[in-house]
Amino acid sequence: MPEIPDVEVFSKNLDKFLAGRKLVKIKVVNGKKLPDTAKALSKNLEGKILKRIYRSGKEFRFEFEDGTLLGLHLMLTGDMFLFSEKNDHHSTIVELHFEGNKNLALTDRMRNAYIKLNPVDKEGVDAMELDFKYLKKIFNRKTTIKNIMLDQDLIRGIGNGYSDEILWEARISPYSIASAIPDEKIKELVKIIPAELKAAAKKIDKAYPGRINDEVKEFLKIHRKVNDKSPTGHPIHIDTKGSRKTYYTDEQVLYAER
Repeated sequence: MPEIPDVEVFSKNLDKFLAGRKLVKIKVVNGKKLPDTAKALSKNLEGKILKRIYRSGKEFRFEFEDGTLLGLHLMLTGDMFLFSEKNDHHSTIVELHFEGNKNLALTDRMRNAYIKLNPVDKEGVDAMELDFKYLKKIFNRKTTIKNIMLDQDLIRGIGNGYSDEILWEARISPYSIASAIPDEKIKELVKIIPAELKAAAKKIDKAYPGRINDEVKEFLKIHRKVNDKSPTGHPIHIDTKGSRKTYYTDEQVLYAER
């Protein structure tokens, strides 16, 4: 699932391609899992000018000039593709047709990606806007720090990959108990989290200008199966629990309740 760096880059590029254009038609190809009907989508969106596209957590927001919002979530296997005359992409969920033959297809082989009218953000604070007071508050839990970082009702925008990257940078074990993390490490995280995400987005944008699909993992230092050692030369351990894999090294301190 794309996380903040990818979604930030994709949304910026989509905005360049589509902002300022009128949505001529919305075509629902497979709406079985969509929260809104094709009729409601057409009624609320067609004929309106797209003002801007921006990121909200891991999701995209299409804001129209009259204030209507369309949320788009790629989930685990969703993708977006621009097309002009004909959409040749398989597993299409919906097509957005803009004036000037600038069209966008949302696809997903698992059929879980979706769009939603006037979405409401989860309660969590965006990962780019965290401060010490908030982190201190949400860390007051006897669960692992990684569980906290993945909970979108607490912190929005970080997923499995970048949680491992961030915790390695902070040298905190992903299995540390959140309430045991010392204040000085929380203060470090306040700086490391946005810095790590911004740096990743910058690398993606530079390497793949104009990109709007396929999350980029080649710049990950820890959470990448082709790497067997960290940049500092320590072996990378991989723990698998269900569908989640956690990557970490012995450099990372395990903080536990005493």
